[in-house]
Amino acid sequence: MSLDDSRKGQLLSLKLRVLVREHLGHAIPESALEPLGFSRGAAVKHGTDVWVLVSDNPQRGLGPALLWALKEGATALHVLAEENTGVLARQAEHFSFPITVWQVNERVLLRAVAAPHVEATQALPEHLEFIDLIASGGAVPRVEHGIVTGEVLGLEVCRAVTDAYTGEVRLEVGMGAHDREAFVLLHGNKPQQEALSGVVASVAKQRHHDAEPHPFNRLAPERMLRARVMNEPGLVGAVSLEPCDPPFARSNVLDVVPCVGKAQDADGKQFIVVFTTGADPDIVPFALDARSYSDPNAELVIAMPDTHITRTNRLALEKATKPARFLGIPAATKNSQLASPS
Repeated sequence: MSLDDSRKGQLLSLKLRVLVREHLGHAIPESALEPLGFSRGAAVKHGTDVWVLVSDNPQRGLGPALLWALKEGATALHVLAEENTGVLARQAEHFSFPITVWQVNERVLLRAVAAPHVEATQALPEHLEFIDLIASGGAVPRVEHGIVTGEVLGLEVCRAVTDAYTGEVRLEVGMGAHDREAFVLLHGNKPQQEALSGVVASVAKQRHHDAEPHPFNRLAPERMLRARVMNEPGLVGAVSLEPCDPPFARSNVLDVVPCVGKAQDADGKQFIVVFTTGADPDIVPFALDARSYSDPNAELVIAMPDTHITRTNRLALEKATKPARFLGIPAATKNSQLASPS
């Protein structure tokens, strides 16, 4: 931890103690608030209650806070944040464990109200016109939260955009806004299909399990896992799997954020599958929220590499009001992930 991080942690801890004392009443002695280490902000314990201030990426802060409360043997959790508290309050409703979400308004705590899911965004017709071009360039067309993209085994390699200044509609090649901008500067005169085909070939060469370490196979690992299961739906007990929108859009394509699919088994029953990788501490709230967004009554499966399922996440899932289960995906074999799903 750097000195700046240490100083930030101290300031957040002080801020949290002030907020909690002013909310509960100054009659509570300072010694009654036991500071706890919390990497995404600050935490204190008061009796059997844990109070957590989430400062880093609060939209995905409920899971880490809940895991910390369970680790401390708390009987109730209070989550404080300055933004995205409506999302946190909505996620908290999926748990039987007592969770209260508070909006920090200067030095006052206001009880947060659960925000409804945003309505599905429709893609612009002029953006949908690029789907044939994306497919002819070798990428798989995707539409998520109204955004038209092309992927290679889950990695975005192009996106339909409308220029904010000129109103021009175009297909930009690259991974993320900066990469797309750099590609235009370097290859602006190359025909779109030719440019896209070249990128697709380069990415496909690296995006498989036995390739040498490379950014192309490290980015969006959760989407690479979903792409693999689309090729091999039997891994989740399905005969087919199609991507569907997550409960909220990614703010950055380079962020590691779970992705969602709707599966169907041999009997025609549909269920929701949420994919993640690594020891994701927020996967349980995210997955429960994803089910409520796509189909509240569906079975929910959380799919991830079998070695990545943690005991603490299993404990969090046990607190869900509706049943769900983890499903471990075995390591890829030689024949896995070699072809992009259509």
